[in-house]
Amino acid sequence: MYTPKRSLTALVAFVMFFFMVDKPLRAQEEEGHPDELAATGAMSSPRMHHAHEESHAHMAAHMKWSTPRPKTPADEQRAEEITKILRASLEKYRDHRIAEQEGFKPFLPQFPQPMYHFTNYWQGFKAAFSFDPARPTSLLYKKTAAGYELIGAMYTAPKRMSQEKLNERVPLSIAPWHAHVNLCFPPRGTDPKTVDWTRFGFRGSIATEEECTQAGGRFWPQLFGWMIHVYPFEEAAEKVWRQ
Repeated sequence: MYTPKRSLTALVAFVMFFFMVDKPLRAQEEEGHPDELAATGAMSSPRMHHAHEESHAHMAAHMKWSTPRPKTPADEQRAEEITKILRASLEKYRDHRIAEQEGFKPFLPQFPQPMYHFTNYWQGFKAAFSFDPARPTSLLYKKTAAGYELIGAMYTAPKRMSQEKLNERVPLSIAPWHAHVNLCFPPRGTDPKTVDWTRFGFRGSIATEEECTQAGGRFWPQLFGWMIHVYPFEEAAEKVWRQ
């Protein structure tokens, strides 16, 4: 039966689904499909690690960066302000359990990763429309023997956002925003252990739709929106904004 409440709930769900910048449409289905998990590069196996090492040179073909600008005193001041605000807002999240209680969900925690993203999808949704330095889309953790160590955060922005708008959020002279582009994933249902990861995925050699089609894969011109990492607990500015 139709009710205004149900209609509003459906509308909110649709809007969040459409605008989410840190979790693309296909990623909504990843948790139930091992082949999709492997395609993200998060699934760990000796063969995949070897493929990643061998194909590291191809990674540049799958990255898009914002255009750098000359640094100004105003940009440096803005960066310092962002760092200060972020550092203060992250203190309580040194305990990852508090982060989870407040809506930050670990992405693929069951698979070994050099850095784990704990993502708050509601904050990611709001980041599509406004920028709040105190509310990053994701928290960045490093796995330790005792649990997780907080090392930084990630801001996100929609694919459609102009460089001028990105610059208003975090100055392009301070650090580049990046996006993952020209990605070819293997056909759905493929056993990850049989995939040639020197060709597919984030570090694969396939970087055009034509090549991907010939290989029987699924091509993504851009996966996710714009992203930028910040490590506010570092002392040196170049380490705070390393990408």
